[in-house]
Amino acid sequence: MIQAWLRTLQRHVGTKRWFGTSRRFQNEEPIGISRFKEVPMIPRRGKAPVKSRIPQVRRVVAVSSAKGGVGKSTVAVNLAMALAMHPSRPRVGILDLDIFGPSLPRIMGLRDAPEPEVNNFNHIIPLVNHGLQCMSMGFLLSRDPQFPSKTNKTDMGSTWRSNQESAPIVWRGLMVQKATQQLLFEVDWSGGGNIPGGIDVLVVDLPPGTGDVALTLGQLVHVDGAVIVSTAQDVALADVKKGVAMFQKIKVPILGMLLNMSHFRCPSCTTQHDLFGTSASIESAAEEMGLEILGKLPLVPQLSMSADRGVPLMLQGFYDADSDSGVTDVRSTMSDLAETVISRIG
Repeated sequence: MIQAWLRTLQRHVGTKRWFGTSRRFQNEEPIGISRFKEVPMIPRRGKAPVKSRIPQVRRVVAVSSAKGGVGKSTVAVNLAMALAMHPSRPRVGILDLDIFGPSLPRIMGLRDAPEPEVNNFNHIIPLVNHGLQCMSMGFLLSRDPQFPSKTNKTDMGSTWRSNQESAPIVWRGLMVQKATQQLLFEVDWSGGGNIPGGIDVLVVDLPPGTGDVALTLGQLVHVDGAVIVSTAQDVALADVKKGVAMFQKIKVPILGMLLNMSHFRCPSCTTQHDLFGTSASIESAAEEMGLEILGKLPLVPQLSMSADRGVPLMLQGFYDADSDSGVTDVRSTMSDLAETVISRIG
């Protein structure tokens, strides 16, 4: 049955590197890694899931929003960088669990990186950039999806070729769940043996919503804390409350909430503008849910520009951007957030 799903997926996605089509990785798993080592599974019915530690990972921090478009992935990457820059110098990795819309390859400057290698146990060795070990579904997609040409109707054989960012994942729930389990438990966070004992902190960037991926993580993995990202809009807060309720239901501790794009400071007059509403609504919601506001990130163009360039803002050199008070505020807030996270997860 799974092989039939893979053949259907191949027709839709055109993948030829990892999804069971390569002789090197051919097996029955959705992302083409070992089927012989047991991966923790969610029981089909009756029994409660058993939570496990991710191999070679000491602590797990989830970054969630339950709402798309609030800057969660950018926050997750900069939090990982801030943790790695902490004076205690923990070894940090980041896992992008957004199966359908992975953004880690772009944010970490790994769009054109070679495909990941595997170790002797057929576990994927994460890619490394900026000192962080990185794993994402985006690293496993085809490099050359093909589309019919619309510009030259007489040439029916011409195609448009792009990088792996254009390759979609066309999966239903069970395939997503199985791929999530493999990304959680069949990745070699020792970097192929280069990091004895693995990493100290794994930052997990969760997709929007409260569906298969978030539930699989929360039910199968000992998550040491979750950071909830939101904007001040009521439409975002409505989904945040759903996400908080989900984490509470599956007993994932919540470290607090981070308000993103809280305000914009005009560079001409230095006046602060609350573009998405005042922080009063999120402060009220946090109090209602018994959560702490961990910080407020301003809206600064450099944050999104740095993500597009593949160099996290926390890592950029001290040049002209540092004269912008908003950039200074972002770095200070993320450093404070990292300090809070480390102190609470132990």
